[in-house]
Amino acid sequence: MSLEVQIEKKLADFKLEVAFRATEAPLSILGASGAGKSMLLRCIAGLERPARGRITLNDRVLFDSDRRVGIPARERRIGMLFQHYALFPHRTVAQNIAFGLHDLPRQDQAARTASLVSRTHLAGLEQRYPRELSGGEQQRTALARALAIQPEALLLDEPLSALDTHLRSQVEAQLQETFASYRRPALLVTHNMEEAYRLGEQLLVLARGRVAAFGAKEEIFRRPTTSEVARLTGCKNISRAHANSDGTMEALDWACRLRLRQAPGAAPKYIGIRAHHIDFLESPGEAASEPNVFPCWIVRTSETPFRITVFLSLDPQRAEAGEAQLQAEVFKEKWERFRDRPQPWRVRLSPESLFAMPE
Repeated sequence: MSLEVQIEKKLADFKLEVAFRATEAPLSILGASGAGKSMLLRCIAGLERPARGRITLNDRVLFDSDRRVGIPARERRIGMLFQHYALFPHRTVAQNIAFGLHDLPRQDQAARTASLVSRTHLAGLEQRYPRELSGGEQQRTALARALAIQPEALLLDEPLSALDTHLRSQVEAQLQETFASYRRPALLVTHNMEEAYRLGEQLLVLARGRVAAFGAKEEIFRRPTTSEVARLTGCKNISRAHANSDGTMEALDWACRLRLRQAPGAAPKYIGIRAHHIDFLESPGEAASEPNVFPCWIVRTSETPFRITVFLSLDPQRAEAGEAQLQAEVFKEKWERFRDRPQPWRVRLSPESLFAMPE
């Protein structure tokens, strides 16, 4: 099972120019708003026509500009889940799910609908109309409708963005369950970094219509290839940098010299570390001989229900001026243990967590 995409399409401000191959592992497509994510899905589904390129699904050509092939959307065997559900308001849950099954005998339609009602946890709601459903129930109905045609690929465009936190958690669990049994190309568009990581096995990072990174999610988050990919995957700490002859790197914006686990590659221009990888040392003797341990001063903090974001500086004068150089995230339990200790504190930028990046 594979979906191969190589397309170009001129958009208002830039050109969508994308090439990738998706298999049975769910693929998250991450990017800022306006990066071309939804347009990419619409081109694959046949709702928009690329200027040129080729799209194949399981070796079946859906679009080929050179051969003038353009299979209509209804014949592509692709299920699509839209951001705002697009349910038919005057059809019941069961009728919405069965909408694409008109070619099947009535008995087969009923059997498949019943199976999907069970799989998507909609039992008891079959005769309700969309207006009588919660947001999560509407989204599960839309998912069941997309799966009803037994699609060879599944496309999901921001499926959780319109839901509140509680419903988002419920639908996310449903999607994880669906992906585990589906095992065909499934593409999930999102601008939420954590959502992309939880739901996808592979990750495609899109920036202004172009692929900035593509591959295993763990590797992209652990070692972003560029500063742009680092920012799009949520890295809050990126400094201009240059390599020293002794294998260390000078972090110009943080005003410190750092050792990395591996010597930086050719001509690195930036260095980065994720906020949750910055560690505060709790005892005077802890890691005294380890590299990359610095005194620090707290500029300000920001609180969430479970974590504290600490804005800090390695320079007391910058801290006095309210200029933060780094952001760290710590769980509240740890924060409570040392929040009232006199400054400066000591912070560690672990060599294993630092990554160097080119221009």
